[in-house]
Amino acid sequence: MSANTRLAPTTFYREIDRNRRRSWVLVAAVILVLGVLGGAIGYATGIGWVGVVVAVALAGVMSVGSYFAGDALVMATSGARQLDVANPGDAHRQLVNVVTEMSLAGGLPMPRIWIIDDSAPNAFATGRDPKHASVAVTTGLLEKLDREELQGVIGHEVSHIGNYDIRFTLLVGVLVGAIALLADFFLRFTFWGGGRRNSDNDRGGGAGGLAVILLVVALVLAIIAPLVARIVQASVSRTRESLADVTGVELTRNPLGLSRALRKIADDREVLEVANRATQHLYIVNPIKSFEERAKSLFDTHPPIGERVRALDAIAGHFGEPGPRP
Repeated sequence: MSANTRLAPTTFYREIDRNRRRSWVLVAAVILVLGVLGGAIGYATGIGWVGVVVAVALAGVMSVGSYFAGDALVMATSGARQLDVANPGDAHRQLVNVVTEMSLAGGLPMPRIWIIDDSAPNAFATGRDPKHASVAVTTGLLEKLDREELQGVIGHEVSHIGNYDIRFTLLVGVLVGAIALLADFFLRFTFWGGGRRNSDNDRGGGAGGLAVILLVVALVLAIIAPLVARIVQASVSRTRESLADVTGVELTRNPLGLSRALRKIADDREVLEVANRATQHLYIVNPIKSFEERAKSLFDTHPPIGERVRALDAIAGHFGEPGPRP
C-alpha cells in the first residue's frame, strides 16, 4: 500500500470530525443566544424565567412546523416538480442512475428526485431525515455537467442527507428565526410602552435602577442578537458545505469530479430565477452572490469556491491523482 493511499482515509476522517465538532459548537452558541435573550427580556418585562420558557416554546413550535412541512415549502418555493423514477425518460435516466449509485454507496434510502426547470446549473437536498429526503437539480445542471461532475454533485447532496445536514440546517434556521421574532416582539413591546410601564412600577418598589439596567441590556440584546445569530448560521452553513464536500468524495472516490463541477457552476453566468435569500444556503453553490475570496465575509453561507476547490485538489493529491491544469 502506498503512502498516498494510507493518507487518504486520515484526511477524510480528520476533516469530517473537525467540521462536526465545530458545527455543534456553533449550534450551542445559537441556543445560548436564544436563552440569554429570552432571560433578559423576561427580567426586563417582569416575568423572569418565563421569558426563557417562552423563547424555548416559540422555537419548539416553529421546529415542529418546519419538521413536517419545511421540505414541501422549499420545493414549492423553488418551482420544483417531482420526477417519476420508475419512468424517468431518456433525459433523466442518467440522473436516476447516479442518485441510485450514491444512495447505495452511502447506505441510504433512495431520496425523491425533483427537477427545477432553469438553465442555471445548481442542486440542493432537503428533508427531515434520510427516509424523508429529497434531491433537487436544475435542468441546466443536467445539460452542462458530464457524468463524473454530476456524480460529484449528487455525492455532495447525498452526503448532506447522510450527515443529517438537512435536519441540522433546519434546526439552526428555526432557532435563528425564533431569535428574530422574539427580538422584534420585544422591540415593538418596548416601543409601545410596555417596558417603560414595567420599569415605572419597579421604581416605585425601590428597584428602579436594576429595572432600568435590565431594560437597557434587553434592548441591546434584542438589537444585536439577530445579527449574531445570522453570523453563526452562516458559519454553520459554511462548515456543513465543507463537510459535504469531503464526505461526498468519500462516496465517489473522485475529488476532481466535484472540483470541476464546482468550477463550472460558479463560473456559469446564468441566473437562477427561483433562488431567494431564504433558500440560498441550501444550494451546492450560492446562486445569488459570487463568492470570490476577496468577497468572503461573516454573512457568506458558503466557503469561497477557490477554498473548496483547493481542499478537493489536496485530497486528489493524497489519492495520487494529478490536479487539474490552471
